[in-house]
Parts: sequence; structure tokens; C-alpha cells
Amino acid sequence: MKTGRTLQDLAAELDRQAKSKRDFIISTSAMQMVDNAEYFNLFRPIGSGNTEIELFSMTGLFHRQLGSSLGIPAKYYDKMRTDFSELLLENVNGWLWQKPRRQTLRTMDGRARAFLSDRYRRIDNYDIAKAILPVIGEMPDARVDSCEVTENRMYIKVVNPRLEAEVQKGDIVQAGIIISNSEVGLGSVTVMPLVYRLVCLNGMIVNDLGQRKYHIGRELEESWELYSDTTLEAEDIHRWL
Repeated sequence: MKTGRTLQDLAAELDRQAKSKRDFIISTSAMQMVDNAEYFNLFRPIGSGNTEIELFSMTGLFHRQLGSSLGIPAKYYDKMRTDFSELLLENVNGWLWQKPRRQTLRTMDGRARAFLSDRYRRIDNYDIAKAILPVIGEMPDARVDSCEVTENRMYIKVVNPRLEAEVQKGDIVQAGIIISNSEVGLGSVTVMPLVYRLVCLNGMIVNDLGQRKYHIGRELEESWELYSDTTLEAEDIHRWL
């Protein structure tokens, strides 16, 4: 049964997201949690003593990654966030500034959505879809069984009924593919062949033939806001295709 979005809806949403994303590599000394632990500030010195401020709300995942990076236990972080936000501000800002280091900060729609290593390699949903969707579109009779992009993941499952075989009497299988990715550090880019069993309307993933591309790259020079995904397309996408 088909679930989630159509490929057209997915493409439209990814295009919208691509225009809304902003990514930064910045020292933790230029970060600050503010306003009862509900917003996150980025500071950038401009000229002599002037400061540009970027203010973002925070997703639940961002809170979790921030706390983990600073060594604050999740249970204690959540208790401070719920019951004593002033203490959370003091803890987070103190550890951000105590020993400055560079981090990758991913934002979209005005929200801080991921707090990651400065070596995190961006392989974004838009670029994957740009490479994959035209190929799927050229597959005769290809069927999209599920297709979705959420705050944390993208997932596409396609079955090709033309690639069909009977592995044993009455047990017919079709070939397909599963593509998944997380832009916020929850998993690698994964492309896996799929064996779809018609007898149980289910899919068995064939891991041995799959490919993964991990979001780890080389250390970058000092920078503030990163280049757009389009300018990095050749490096981020073609190496795993």
C-alpha cells in the first residue's frame, strides 16, 4: 500500500527546504542559549566591535545533540529544561564557552535542527533526489510504495514489477530499491536492493548488495556560513553513485 507523499510532492518539498536551509561552521564561543532555553544565538563579529546575531528556535533533536556534545546527561538536561530553565542556560552556555571548539550547526525554517561535528559531511536530500528521481521516472511501470521526508529523515521505496521471478511455487518476488538519508546525523545515506514478496505483501532488504555513504568529511578551514548544497553537488553526490 502506498504511503506518504507522491514523488512530485516530495520534489516540491525538498525544493522548498533547500531554499530555507542555512548551515554554519562556528566556534562554540560564538554561541549562546537564550530566552528560557527556547532560542539559540549565533554571534559574528563585524568590523570593530559590532556583532551580527542569528537567532533560531530549537528542535527536540537539536536539544538532544547539544546536551550530548556538552556531556550533559539527557535526563538531567530534560529536567532542567522543564523545571529550571535558568540552570540549563547556565550549564549550556558555561560549557559552550569553557573550552571553545568548532561545530556544524544546521538550520532550516528558522530552527536550529542539528548540532554536529565540524567534520560532518553534508549529503542532502535535495541532491540525492536530484540524482535519483529522474532515474526512477524512466523506469517503466515502477511503483512507489512509500515516499516521505520528515524533520529527521527521507525515505523512498520503489518496486519494479517488470523484474519478477518465482523463487518457489506460489512464492513470487519482485525487485526494488530503498533509498534513505538523514541530514541531521541520524544515519548514513543508504541505497539498498529490495526483494518484494507478493505472497505476504512485504519487502526483504538485501543488505549485502547495498551501499552506504557516511556523513564524515575532511576538516574545513575557518568559516561562518557554508556554501549552498548546489555548489557542493559533485563532491557530495557523485562519489556514492
